[in-house]
Amino acid sequence: MIGGGDNGLMSLSAVAVIGAGPGGLAAAAMLKQQGVAAIVFEREASVGASWRSRYDRLHLHTTRSLSDLPGLRFPRDVGRWVSRDDVVAYLDRYAERFELDVLLETGVERIDRRDGRWLLRTTRGDRKAGDVVVATGYARLPFLPDWEGRQRFAADFVHSAFYRNPSPYRGREVLVVGTGNSGAEIAVDLVEGGARRVLLSVRTPPQIFPRQALGVPAQAIGICIRRLPPSVGDAVGVILQRAFVGDLSRHGMPRAGHRPYSEFLGRHAIPILDIGLIRLLKHHAVEVIPAVEAFERSAVLLADGTRVTPDAVIAATGYRCGLEPLVGHLGVLDDDGRPLVNGASTHPSAPRLHFIGFANPISGNLREIAIDARKIARAISSSAAVPERATVVP
Repeated sequence: MIGGGDNGLMSLSAVAVIGAGPGGLAAAAMLKQQGVAAIVFEREASVGASWRSRYDRLHLHTTRSLSDLPGLRFPRDVGRWVSRDDVVAYLDRYAERFELDVLLETGVERIDRRDGRWLLRTTRGDRKAGDVVVATGYARLPFLPDWEGRQRFAADFVHSAFYRNPSPYRGREVLVVGTGNSGAEIAVDLVEGGARRVLLSVRTPPQIFPRQALGVPAQAIGICIRRLPPSVGDAVGVILQRAFVGDLSRHGMPRAGHRPYSEFLGRHAIPILDIGLIRLLKHHAVEVIPAVEAFERSAVLLADGTRVTPDAVIAATGYRCGLEPLVGHLGVLDDDGRPLVNGASTHPSAPRLHFIGFANPISGNLREIAIDARKIARAISSSAAVPERATVVP
């Protein structure tokens, strides 16, 4: 049942799942298969809300066959690289297939431990639950650096979270700030969509790999690398880059380090999986410029002291988990605001509190969500005692 009425609230069972994205839906489905009822709290008006709001050309970088949530496969006709719209349709079908109890337009603001249970402060009143699964996603809140002068900047400025397609930028000079996958793909989208000039600001040189090499998807290589020592992963990464990427410093992209897998482990820096940026760099259709330092009314000041005057700026500067108001007081987050545990494990200071979908591994986030959802469901269902139904708290 998907809805927003009070009847859903009154039927809350022992497990509360926060977030109706892939992680929350998968966890709830696997709990149901284990005979444990759960209700999913979703702040927005639909399941998969974050996917619905992403830019139009977005596709999974993981293959269809390695991105299924447990219990339902992607249809073959969506192709190898699944589009945003096909992911959204799949999540709708998933919730319907398992007949999940999803309470829409009901946000959970904070959870606290009380009398051996969890007390959820929701936008519709307080609720109790024996177990809680947090599945709000690692890319929930757009992040912007505290650039000096940004509020005075007169040209168009948006975070990449609000970019949809290149139509508004046709014939214009656009500065894309940030070299994660979003920044790289938006730069490609802008060139192909008719932008007059596309600048790409780089602070930390990115690791770049082909999305697939000789027909083998990068995800499959990542699954294998996870089982190897970091030094071996670094060596494999360097070989792939030399064979399929080449030296991009000749085309303006600063050299990245020679330890790509170690960098990923140490900084959670996801490599760019190329869908066209390499080709555009080599053809000088995307121009690499230094990091942004500050903004003036009509110009952007760069790290080398030069200025550019774009018609628009798109800040692809990443996201934050935004978990601090929800669980920051429980001692379960690291210094970057990410959960200290993920999957079936729970933190000693927060028993029966699980997190899913926050790992973002090179083996593919959806694949790991599927694995963790099963583990969480087994862990919860095998608990010594599942508390009785949660109740409305005065």
